[in-house]
Amino acid sequence: MLPLDGVKILDLSKVLAGPLCAQYLGDLGADVIKIEPPAMGDDARAWTPKRGGESASFMAVNHNKRSLALDLKSERGKAVFCGLARDADVVIQGFGSGTARRLGVDYETLKGIAPNVIYCEISGYGRDGPLGAEPGYDVMLQAFSGMVSSIGASDGECARVSFSPVDLGTGLHAVSGILAALLHRKNTGQGAYVEVSLLDTAMGYMGYMAHNYWASGAIPARMGTAHPSLCPYQAFATSDGSLMLGVGNDRLWQKFCRCAGLEEYVADPRFATNADRVRNFAQTCVLVEDRLRTRGTKAWIDILRAAGVPVSPIQTLAEALDHEQVRARNIVVKSHHRALGEVAHIAYPVTFNKQPRGVKRAAPVLGQHSREVLLQQGYLDTEIDELIAQGVIEQYM
Repeated sequence: MLPLDGVKILDLSKVLAGPLCAQYLGDLGADVIKIEPPAMGDDARAWTPKRGGESASFMAVNHNKRSLALDLKSERGKAVFCGLARDADVVIQGFGSGTARRLGVDYETLKGIAPNVIYCEISGYGRDGPLGAEPGYDVMLQAFSGMVSSIGASDGECARVSFSPVDLGTGLHAVSGILAALLHRKNTGQGAYVEVSLLDTAMGYMGYMAHNYWASGAIPARMGTAHPSLCPYQAFATSDGSLMLGVGNDRLWQKFCRCAGLEEYVADPRFATNADRVRNFAQTCVLVEDRLRTRGTKAWIDILRAAGVPVSPIQTLAEALDHEQVRARNIVVKSHHRALGEVAHIAYPVTFNKQPRGVKRAAPVLGQHSREVLLQQGYLDTEIDELIAQGVIEQYM
């Protein structure tokens, strides 16, 4: 029994934020029906790289769903959707400004069909304000929020965060908002309009940096892997590579100095407290790196971990996926894909009562479940055949 067993969700979203939200709700047990336009489907289906014609990016955020390929621009397609919406608990959409209203799937319309529906709308900059109609893309909000200006080497160009954190974070906020709305409906019987935006997520990520700015007046600067408030807390070179060191407090500084043979610097007024080390940032980093260059990465990791000092190798994704700790946590799970056979997934990051992680359904092929979904809605096979012939729905064969 999963927490959201029995909850029905209509996922009208595309690309990353909304699909990740719906995927996680599916991981929690919800029945998620992904509604996509026939022929093309979700935009992310066209993204490369692909395996056997199926987009890797699409598969990353669309498991535990069924796919209904439905033409919402047609009257019969709208009728099909309205029938689904009457029984739905949650509707998720991320259309551009005004599109949901033109398609007849906006909150006000659906509230008239299903008064207690929970409706989650995802946008770029929010639906109000001077940029309310602007499309939202992760990298644009990284740039807009100040994130990009604060990332990169101090003597180099700025950089984007590689894994689209604004999109993915917005999906996570949508999950928490929907879960809260489901609890609210259980307590009050009322549905809800839940709104999340990439702008709100991006500015939320910058929250503690904003507080630092308000306190100091200093605009966050590019520091590579370093931290403006902690030192030494960054990547350092060793004799044969590099590692990430995290001396997050004075107790850890004392431990580090003892195991690194730098005992005379524990009480040195230039380095004794974190505030001293931040004030003498360059000197601290030179002192630490000069010592770390005397041994190899593995030797230092063994020494520092034994002393309780936070340290990590700087791994590639391939190395991380193959690490024994990742295997022990069963983070990578497998399922059967209709076209590809066995495929791997990154599991939902939450477990309940020590239940084993798993994925019930791989990401669907476009229209894979169209007939199945409509049969459950009471349509006859002959009616479904007619809808297919008219191009209202598409069924993967």
